[in-house]
Amino acid sequence: MNGLSRNLIFWLAIAFVLFFLLNVLQGAQKVGVSGGSEISYSEFMAGARDGRVRDVVIQGSEVKGTFTSGGEAFNVVVPPNENVVDRLADTGVEIKARPEDPEQLTIGSIIISLLPAILIVGVWLFFMRQMQGGKGGGGAMGFGKSKAKMLTEKEGRVTFEDVAGIDEAKQELEEVVEFLKDPGKFSRLGGKIPKGALLVGQPGTGKTLVARAVAGEANVPFFTISGSDFVEMFVGVGASRVRDMFEQGKKNAPCIIFIDEIDAVGRHRGAGLGGGNDEREQTLNQMLVEMDGFEANEGVIILAATNRPDVLDPALLRPGRFDRQIVVPLPDIKGRDKILQVHMKKVPLANNVDSMVIARGTPGFSGADLANLVNEAALHAARKNKRVVGMEEFEEAKDKVLMGAERKSMVMSEDEKKLTAYHEAGHALVGMHEVASDPIHKATIVPRGRALGVVMRLPENDRLSMSREKLHADLSVAMGGRVAEEIIFGHDKVTTGASSDISQATSIARKMVTEWGLSEKLGTIRYTQDQEEVFLGHSVSQTKTMSDDTANMVDSEVRRIVDEGYNRAKQILTENLDDLHKLAKALLEYELLSGEEIKAILRGEPIIRDSHDDDAPSGGAKSSVPSSTGGEAPQGA
Repeated sequence: MNGLSRNLIFWLAIAFVLFFLLNVLQGAQKVGVSGGSEISYSEFMAGARDGRVRDVVIQGSEVKGTFTSGGEAFNVVVPPNENVVDRLADTGVEIKARPEDPEQLTIGSIIISLLPAILIVGVWLFFMRQMQGGKGGGGAMGFGKSKAKMLTEKEGRVTFEDVAGIDEAKQELEEVVEFLKDPGKFSRLGGKIPKGALLVGQPGTGKTLVARAVAGEANVPFFTISGSDFVEMFVGVGASRVRDMFEQGKKNAPCIIFIDEIDAVGRHRGAGLGGGNDEREQTLNQMLVEMDGFEANEGVIILAATNRPDVLDPALLRPGRFDRQIVVPLPDIKGRDKILQVHMKKVPLANNVDSMVIARGTPGFSGADLANLVNEAALHAARKNKRVVGMEEFEEAKDKVLMGAERKSMVMSEDEKKLTAYHEAGHALVGMHEVASDPIHKATIVPRGRALGVVMRLPENDRLSMSREKLHADLSVAMGGRVAEEIIFGHDKVTTGASSDISQATSIARKMVTEWGLSEKLGTIRYTQDQEEVFLGHSVSQTKTMSDDTANMVDSEVRRIVDEGYNRAKQILTENLDDLHKLAKALLEYELLSGEEIKAILRGEPIIRDSHDDDAPSGGAKSSVPSSTGGEAPQGA
């Protein structure tokens, strides 16, 4: 029984009760009413004494009679405690008596008598509605119902045209669309419709969006539910919801059921404290049976999304259940360009906006990050009361996302500004002289986030791996800030501002030794091994320990590699000390320099800026994976 039928029965019952009460009240009003006119008791007694009343009929407190002249009938209501018979004894009026009608009730007595029944019926109807459970199984007896919500075209249809930057994932899912549109095309050749597809990718890459696009392209019902919606405190509720969800799917087949964050219910079995009685394991067992058990679920395709495929139960990933694992990766530069174009359609753009330039400057951004970037740019334009969003707003939004918001209100002394300028100039100068380093995009001494200054480097193309030469160059650039402080201010004036640089350099060097096999002394062996151990049903990552001798060798190699980067940075800055002073002076004057302006300073050329633009232009920086170096603010600064 659906919600419409329950509502119809409820209102029909209410209408029936009201109709019954109306009839009873009308009957009560009609009781005792005759065709005669109603006269007062005084007029009646005067007429009886004068001989104008021929006969009367007494019934309770009501008297009916006729007059002697013309036989006209009348009605009289007798006051309480009035003895009519005795008053009429000597008048010669013929007196008749009738028993009082038991059905003659007042409106108040009728309502009082029916009130308990009305309350009982109302309470019964209320609890019946609650026990039946409303939409989503929210009723008292509906906790075993599926919470899957059905999306239709009325709520916003999404197609593959709305999805950009993940072409390979779209191609794999296009076959699912073909199955849903024309299953006979494949069944004629012995092919079977896939049971499920698992979308794997980092948060924000568009897993949910591409699943909705499949439903929109196939024009079939689309049910969505989260993995956490299956699990409750009552054992067996999750399994019941799985059964109900598949029942809904069968009724609406062909359809798609999308389970977001399936790792909430699909983790490895056997890890819970309750063994086979664990609620999560029972839910997973029921899902496994429904997906590929004795009963076939023809026309029901399961799409699931997770960013932790490593913790899923192997039985869930075998063919026949999730037949395909589709990776939804972070978009490359072309993908970012397409995603930006999709989101830019929603905002008015200035003529100088180039989506490809923005895509080059946003490496590593997911689809959600790019959507947030466009929104931030629109907010910047709104604060300036602009009618269109220009390239300047996109640059500001990008810098805010990558480097943090500017802290222009932060008070810095002249000495701190000077030290920060030389620190960032050291990073920039080493980066300009290291051939394998990424090009400098911009340098600033305006505090952003936790850093007092930032040097941002953006490579020319998307990078999937890094060479030994590139890693050593990054180490030298990271040490450039600390070395510049020592050269200019001396050993005793060095600050804590290089803490993040030191942490970054140490992390790179340790990975070169223990994970990437880039140490000639320790060879191509992995010295760390991350192991997943289960404690109280949760996966805990632990690192396998190494022997003391090996650990000492690793520490020695890490120290040697970092020292090489330090010495390389010191050599570059010592040989180019005049350039270091030029860059630091320019940073103190302008606070922000683009990559092209830094090159101009090193060539001895003046900086030319538009009078209306206080910030450096983007300089046409070609970008991809960002690399920023900046000193962390000293404690108490």
